[in-house]
Amino acid sequence: MLQSIAVREGLYSGTTLTRHRPAHPSTERDIMATRPIASGTVAFGLVAIPIKIYSTNESSRSISLNFIHEKCGTRVKYQYYCPTDDELVTRDELIKGYEFAKDQYVLFTTEELKAMEMRATHAIEITEFVPLAQVDPIHFERTYYLGPDQGGEKPYRLLAEAMRETGRAALAKYAARGKDYLVLVRPFKQGLVMQQLRYNDEIRAFSEVPLGDAKISKDEMKLAVQLVDQIASDHFEPENYADQVKGEMMAAIQQKIDGQEMTIASPEEPKAQIIDLMEALKASLGDGGESAPTPKKAAKRTATKSKAAKAASGKKKTTRKPPKRAPRKKAARKTRAVAAGSRKQKTK
Repeated sequence: MLQSIAVREGLYSGTTLTRHRPAHPSTERDIMATRPIASGTVAFGLVAIPIKIYSTNESSRSISLNFIHEKCGTRVKYQYYCPTDDELVTRDELIKGYEFAKDQYVLFTTEELKAMEMRATHAIEITEFVPLAQVDPIHFERTYYLGPDQGGEKPYRLLAEAMRETGRAALAKYAARGKDYLVLVRPFKQGLVMQQLRYNDEIRAFSEVPLGDAKISKDEMKLAVQLVDQIASDHFEPENYADQVKGEMMAAIQQKIDGQEMTIASPEEPKAQIIDLMEALKASLGDGGESAPTPKKAAKRTATKSKAAKAASGKKKTTRKPPKRAPRKKAARKTRAVAAGSRKQKTK
């Protein structure tokens, strides 16, 4: 791997793997921010651009746990054990071998391995420029920053701008650490990055993945597209995402360091699984679904509702008039007149 250029004791400078120690003690993060892990040239045609290679990873941000002997609290050491002789083996007794059949190895001496290794060079030799969209990300393995070395600022900038304007990236060969690497040099922000690529024979064929024979209806496709549009965004903003598990682990570790009892959040309740695809899509699009509308769409809906409310409040309020009733006095007079007439008839 290209990353093997750097070792724990220090950092290498140049593809000849000359060890390069920091001038003064510092944290790994500070070293990686200011010191290159290798240097060389980007070569194409008769042009040679001196460059330095920097790591893109913040290795100090990762959490590393060690195996500790519970009885005494000491970190254990790894040892090599031979099951045939039932004994521990030291490093100077080890050689390397290739397993060509079950438990059968062809052995190599250190001199033979060195003879087979490809000679390291200082050059990242560009072979062709290809459209960046034609390189599938499945080939990407590791990424490194490239910066100009002394005297290479102008050709470095020129190469970056030329590739940015043409929409192309450079495929190149890079020999380091006994291996011939295929790399992609492409424009990135104001400069260049180099991506280590997997060779074609290092990638499994997708045809090995069983896919089944599922058929999709038009209604299912329509709902799926609506769901995609509902949570779609036009920009990739990685700063909006963080490793939540890592954060919880660091908090628990700090509690242990402070002598406190570690608190672990209870796991979330499993969500109800909807077997029917249409029902799952409808539930995701509805108010009770898991997928919420994007902030822009939510604001738009809120604005629409508020406008509708204002329009409704602006209309004149109309009140219903109660139905007309006969005056009580007239009705009472009429009743008394009828009663008096009936009494006169009885008297006669």
